[in-house]
Amino acid sequence: MPMSSGNYGKELILDLHDCDVRLITEPSLERFLDVLCVFLEMEQVQRHWWKDLANEEPHLAGISVVQFIRTSNVTVHALTKIQCVYINLFSCKDFDAEKAAALATSWFSGKVVANHVVDRI
Repeated sequence: MPMSSGNYGKELILDLHDCDVRLITEPSLERFLDVLCVFLEMEQVQRHWWKDLANEEPHLAGISVVQFIRTSNVTVHALTKIQCVYINLFSCKDFDAEKAAALATSWFSGKVVANHVVDRI
């Protein structure tokens, strides 16, 4: 679905707390991105990982992944020590931000503490 005239894209900014740490793993994140992209009909292009599980600073210890999609990217920062998952989904193609947020919340068994949708113009 194309964006309306004058819009360049949409970004979902989602902060989840109290996530199940058993779901903050590379295989779980990989599957989440696959399911999310199919669910939103987004074409995956490349995926890049950054893992720093041994970092002693709790807000830095975790796994980050950038999933490039044909129309932009999905970035996930999953922090194991503080049980938080931060997601940014930006696309020039329109998508249902509520459904994307519901899928992420359910997937990570988290509690939404911030949910913002920004129209990029």
